[in-house]
Amino acid sequence: MSDSRRTVALVTGGNRGIGHEVCRQLAGLGHTVLLAARSAEAAEKAAADIGPDTYPVQLDVTSAQDMERVADEVKRRFGRLDALVNNAAITYDTWQRAADADLSVVREAAETNLYGPWRLTQTLLPLLRASPRGRVVNVSSGVASLADMGTAPPAYATTKVALNALTRMLAAELRADGILVNSVCPGWVATDMGGAGGRPVAEGAAGVVWAATLPGGGPTGGFFRDGVRVEW
Repeated sequence: MSDSRRTVALVTGGNRGIGHEVCRQLAGLGHTVLLAARSAEAAEKAAADIGPDTYPVQLDVTSAQDMERVADEVKRRFGRLDALVNNAAITYDTWQRAADADLSVVREAAETNLYGPWRLTQTLLPLLRASPRGRVVNVSSGVASLADMGTAPPAYATTKVALNALTRMLAAELRADGILVNSVCPGWVATDMGGAGGRPVAEGAAGVVWAATLPGGGPTGGFFRDGVRVEW
């Protein structure tokens, strides 16, 4: 796990759905992939499914202790992190409306969908700065576009709107370090969260992989779907 020539990418929520496919595509492009999941068993099974150069990482994005442990491990093994894909998310709460939403559900969603990526990026930032091509990708959603917003799953949408705002702030602050930070909407994808009827997972994941592998001088602080800008 110490080949310094390979790009090192960490993907949260990598055991299923879009996250798993992002890991598969990155591995196929020759990256060393750290597949993170809340359960060590789930991470191990998903990593084995992809094959060589994909390694399981037990990481609950609501646990600061987990994050510190992972940061120490990545530093020891690689000395840097080239790409962080903040994919883990919960609570597509279509059963709620903002007018009478259960705010405890919103708070719980924020712990994973907003504070998780925020804290993890902060924790891994020294390792991203140690890379010559640091990239951060926040997996967002079309329901987080204020330009098109109406009725939407309130916990999920508001936390993803906030994640988009975080993207803009981090992009501005980290531009001088050469770290590109972007939000990506994978579109409606046929996953456990998205449900049946969406497009193939591989298509949704491709836009995330595109943002994680942007060349130097690529866009930063943007909101994209399939490599095309989406209105905020």
